Amino acid sequence: MSTAVDTQQVVVGSGPVTPEDVVRVARDGCGVRLSEEALAGIAATRAVVERLADDDRPHYGVSTGFGALATRHIPVDQRAQLQRSLIRSHAAGSGPEVEREVVRALMLLRLSTLATGRTGVRPETARGYAAMLDAGITPTVHEYGSLGCSGDLAPLSSIALALMGEGTVRDAAGELRPAAEALAAAGLTPVQLAEKEGLALVNGTDGMLGMLLLALADLRRLLSTADVSAAMSVEALLGSDAVFAADLQGLRPHPGQADSAANLRALLAGSGVMASHRGPECTRVQDAYSLRCAPQVHGAARDTAAHAATVAERELAAAIDNPVVTVDGRVESNGNFHGAPVGYVLDFLAIAVADVASMSERRTDRMLDAARSNGLPPFLAADAGVDSGHMIAQYTAAGIVSELKRLAVPASVDSIPSSAMQEDHVSMGWAAARKLRRALDGLTRVLAIEVLTAARALDLRAPLQPATATGAVRDAVRAAGVPGPGPDRHLAPEIEVAVQLVADGAVLTATGLPLH
Repeated sequence: MSTAVDTQQVVVGSGPVTPEDVVRVARDGCGVRLSEEALAGIAATRAVVERLADDDRPHYGVSTGFGALATRHIPVDQRAQLQRSLIRSHAAGSGPEVEREVVRALMLLRLSTLATGRTGVRPETARGYAAMLDAGITPTVHEYGSLGCSGDLAPLSSIALALMGEGTVRDAAGELRPAAEALAAAGLTPVQLAEKEGLALVNGTDGMLGMLLLALADLRRLLSTADVSAAMSVEALLGSDAVFAADLQGLRPHPGQADSAANLRALLAGSGVMASHRGPECTRVQDAYSLRCAPQVHGAARDTAAHAATVAERELAAAIDNPVVTVDGRVESNGNFHGAPVGYVLDFLAIAVADVASMSERRTDRMLDAARSNGLPPFLAADAGVDSGHMIAQYTAAGIVSELKRLAVPASVDSIPSSAMQEDHVSMGWAAARKLRRALDGLTRVLAIEVLTAARALDLRAPLQPATATGAVRDAVRAAGVPGPGPDRHLAPEIEVAVQLVADGAVLTATGLPLH
């Protein structure tokens, strides 16, 4: 069994959780419990660890120190203190609190690894993790502290610290409280960690993987939204939809490109604006790249996301710990905690995000330039010179795109040694994930500005009528409280309305189409 889902809880078994499970628990506050099968497997593996704990010979992680201190054999009477010391010292994060959804995703993914039965924790420790998630208790995790190797150490240690009844947490209502107080209020008892458990709770790529899965959920929506905004811009600029024909796109058989082009064809179907300039009197030979090549760029981003999703699926199926308890009962040191596979695709996605946003901003700029907009007024202003129209909205988009280019610089090439050179090559996957989250916020805003601008431009093409789908998006913008063309207004609130429409998927819903 992997996972089963009822209406209230995700049931974590010995197999991988799904990306959808992660989103439900992280964002929707869905509860969690462990399956009986998983608990039985955890108990069986724990028996292996306890046999080794009683052995006179040292076993890494069970009866020794950790990392660069692994050569020291720890007497039995000091091992509980060893676990507490490990968690307290490793909970060394700094900076702003990490978002609740990220912490919950991290916790679920660590619990999923515990449920594989390969880590050697006790059933009561795994139950404690599940109970915190189920009660909505979110430990305080800080922005800085993970190098993405030997796991997301500081973030995961902050979770384990709360499990021990130490540190601070946010309760289900979002109130910051001491962990012991919040656990007691939820009817939970702090866990005293035993041999091997400290390492098992902190050795994993769970933070970076959780952020990757959340990013992929967002990116699927945003890439479809980019097709919508592009269709609106192509229409508003009197561009050609002939280049999106299936036979032309099929000459370069990238699946993402085919999906994006299919979206553009569906979105522009039946457009009165497009029909108005299809006759022989139209002398334009071809459109600018930001219009003509939208499927190629949006499609490449889609294919990049598909590759990242493949990596995420493999990582979801992993049991990452060091040492790990093998199926045949060996306890072996390994390097599976290294975050390179996840770090690489997080950086790759940041590149794709920057490029999609860059193309969107170019379409926005084209609609505002009277020399290139095919008859639209300068800056879409009501009275150019007196009014500035959307001039500075484009500045905002341009500033964000410039920031996205900086965020596209890969984190995963910037290893830095730690732990007295024991950990002499690290992934920086956590940093790659953090900057990708910022990049996705930027893409959301750039696409929102394009939607807002294209909606105004389509109004200015009246009496020509847009396609049903693009017209419905224009109408959704108006229904959300953004008036049509007219004298200058305070533009920032209107941009935020459009941002919300993009972020919550309302733009996609408005099209009425099953977009890819």
